[in-house]
Amino acid sequence: MSPRALKPLEPSATPPEQIRNFCIIAHIDHGKSTLADRMLQITGVVSDRDMRAQYLDRMDIERERGITIKSQAVRMPWSTTDGTFALNMIDTPGHVDFTYEVSRSLAACEGAILLVDAAQGIEAQTLANLYLALENDLTIIPVLNKIDLPAADPDKYAAELAGLIGGDPADVLRVSGKTGMGVEELLDLIVEKIPAPVGTADAPARAMIFDSVYDAYRGVVTYVRMIDGSLQPRERLQMMSTGATHEALEIGVSSPEPVPTKGLGVGEVGYLITGVKDVRQSKVGDTITTHRKPATDALPGYTDPKPMVFSGIYPIDGSDYAELREALDKLKLSDASLQYEPETSVALGFGFRCGFLGLLHLEIITERLSREFGLDLITTAPSVTYEVTTDTGETVSVTNPSEYPDGRVASVSEPIVKVGILLPKDYVGTVMELCQTRRGTLLGMEYLSEDRVELRYHMPLGEIVFDFFDHLKSRTQGYASLDYEPAGQQTADLVKVDILLQGDKVDAFSSIVHREKAYAYGTLMAERLRKLIPRQQFEVPIQAAIGARIIARETIRAIRKDVLAKCYGGDITRKRKLLEKQKEGKKRMKMVGRVEVPQEAFIAALSGDVETKK
Repeated sequence: MSPRALKPLEPSATPPEQIRNFCIIAHIDHGKSTLADRMLQITGVVSDRDMRAQYLDRMDIERERGITIKSQAVRMPWSTTDGTFALNMIDTPGHVDFTYEVSRSLAACEGAILLVDAAQGIEAQTLANLYLALENDLTIIPVLNKIDLPAADPDKYAAELAGLIGGDPADVLRVSGKTGMGVEELLDLIVEKIPAPVGTADAPARAMIFDSVYDAYRGVVTYVRMIDGSLQPRERLQMMSTGATHEALEIGVSSPEPVPTKGLGVGEVGYLITGVKDVRQSKVGDTITTHRKPATDALPGYTDPKPMVFSGIYPIDGSDYAELREALDKLKLSDASLQYEPETSVALGFGFRCGFLGLLHLEIITERLSREFGLDLITTAPSVTYEVTTDTGETVSVTNPSEYPDGRVASVSEPIVKVGILLPKDYVGTVMELCQTRRGTLLGMEYLSEDRVELRYHMPLGEIVFDFFDHLKSRTQGYASLDYEPAGQQTADLVKVDILLQGDKVDAFSSIVHREKAYAYGTLMAERLRKLIPRQQFEVPIQAAIGARIIARETIRAIRKDVLAKCYGGDITRKRKLLEKQKEGKKRMKMVGRVEVPQEAFIAALSGDVETKK
């Protein structure tokens, strides 16, 4: 704890000119959470005894993976020669799938610390977050972190950073989040460079909801940034989008644990508890005002995020459907980018079609559903949204292969994304080859420094949501970084591949793929299911088809009783008669028999794990 860290200021007594609101933005694993830990220690809001690594990462899954999933706001006091200031910091995620969390945090701030690893330099997500901050007109403070590492090259990357945002390399601050070196100077720079919040103290109250969480005991906890006016406890509040009114049971700040206060004034960042249990009452981006003296104009809010990847989530036990709905409602509160709607599947029963911002987002949500709510789930293969035009001119939006129209299809368009890949120049050839195999179109290539290149491509989203990132990392020994953003639609030669068991379609295994890759997908799934489905008393054909045309087939052989075991010698006609009788019985059984696909086979086939062979 620094001697300049003081007792936190009472929010209602803090004038706006003594408040600084800022966030930390960076690529994943560049040390945001570690730097936030040192700030908490130096400003004294967390004692050395209570300190732990990644203090602001509250979820077990964040701590295990070492990544930030949820933005966290915290208030810290800091004393300079100009007085004592209240610093409101928001620690943001670094992965591309959680960009929506970052964009909401930026709207609650006046400045941003752009953090770059002094051993790795600028990465793709660093650039993406920087552009987001510049769009919000934030003051940028460039900082190099991890300067204590043996591999650090601060001079080289300071020049790279200064060239990116303009300025002198000497102005780039050098810190170590691990040792605390340079962190006090950074706090001074925040007070000096970042402007104070602007608002009208005597105007009707307006507060922007930038985040919210669900507490089992206290209901919905809403995090707000005050723009105009002030809010006090026991005051009646009004949500401007719904018109609903609630009483403010508690108002306070996170420091970093919740601290109740006498109210929030202009520029403050804090939390509200109204005791509301209905999670739909608190919408991120909504404006809160007072019921007694309401504001007339709502704040602009946020643009709704567009899901990039769709997947079906089904409970293994059908009776858990209501619990799954409630769990998704609560998760939607803490993750505003999650979208879902009910869906039914012939094979899997009742579930939800969910929209995610990427594959990591999907993985984290399913992991949280199973951990926090104790649900056993099946997720179907991820897909993207296709626009299908039929011969009659009707356009259908398809997020699930089962929605694909059965009639003749005139054209299919798929979403494309603008991809930015940052990598060392030695790997340019192998990455270009990878992008071409995924139907990528090169837009440009730019050298950021002597040995670092940025490749820009237009690529179909469906080609990169599965395993593109894994292949990119393996081809570049982990040095490449990826960022992408939506770039519209393009028409492509896409077909729906159905998987048939004994002539019946199994909708969970259907997929929309490019015609060139249809045969490979069909043979892969047929082979996979042959290994996974237990043998029946009758022969089971597994077929992959495009419309009525079969493109691949595998057969699960029947379990046969040895009917010739009792024949010792004798005429061949006797043996033939027994075999014919068995054959007739198998034929009758095949006509009435149904193939039951076990749940383990569904899970293994959709996840690609074929080692669970029966």
